[in-house]
Amino acid sequence: MRDDDYLRVEAHACPMTSCAAPAGSPCRTGKGKIAVQYHTARFRLVPSLAKTLTVATPALRRPGTAWTELPHPAETATEPAGHVRIGYARASTVRQSLDTQLDALQAVGVTRVFSEKISTRATTRPELDKAVALARELRSAGVAATLVVHEHKRLGRGLDLAALAEQLRAAGIGLEFLTGELQGSHDPSGVVFTVLAALSGTEREYIRDRTLEGHESARARGKAIGGAAVTDPAMLSMAVHLRGQGASLRDIAARLVITTGKKKGRHPSAATVLRMLREHDAAAAAATED
Repeated sequence: MRDDDYLRVEAHACPMTSCAAPAGSPCRTGKGKIAVQYHTARFRLVPSLAKTLTVATPALRRPGTAWTELPHPAETATEPAGHVRIGYARASTVRQSLDTQLDALQAVGVTRVFSEKISTRATTRPELDKAVALARELRSAGVAATLVVHEHKRLGRGLDLAALAEQLRAAGIGLEFLTGELQGSHDPSGVVFTVLAALSGTEREYIRDRTLEGHESARARGKAIGGAAVTDPAMLSMAVHLRGQGASLRDIAARLVITTGKKKGRHPSAATVLRMLREHDAAAAAATED
């Protein structure tokens, strides 16, 4: 490493939402102190430092003391060679239509659009990954890139959205929302990514708190929480036998029949079969340990 590597690192704002140190200033800790080393997500924005394990904060920045913002470095970057807007549309289920989102993107002149029908809970969203990958390639080629979506909820919620926001900020990819609370174009150096993650996190916590309150209220009135049990020992025995023969969860569920309750005569879902078998395996493992 070179003595002036820290200047190359500080030429970029820190993409970590827990730090968000602006260009020209060292990274900071959660307790408001100058960090003893720069965050990995920040120094890896410098190509020559991409494979470096750590970049120490130089003594002149006084690591360990109270953090204060320093003057921004002089602008030296050239204007990007063009600007490309990449659209992304998503619906949660196959029954939902993408027409409104696609029409809105087309109306504002976005011609390159990635779309998919997939739940927000999905751990990977292939089309969104393709859109971000294309935007990153354009930025590497010196072209400004903006990801355009109908509304911020189309991108996801909670921690997944926070991770995506940091990823876009680190790559210098802008965001544009056509409607909703965050409607408008947002530069990657702005604060919208932090706001975006905060809004979604707050929304998730609100829903969770309301759900827990409802459960407590129901218990206070003597109501049970959760669905009625549909499995029994005979069903479990058959499920274990069929699994041993290599049957899939769907095949097992199709050959089982619920014998009690409101769902009597119907087949259990594959999810119910999976849960039943997992509980059986956990109980068997515990018995073996004992």
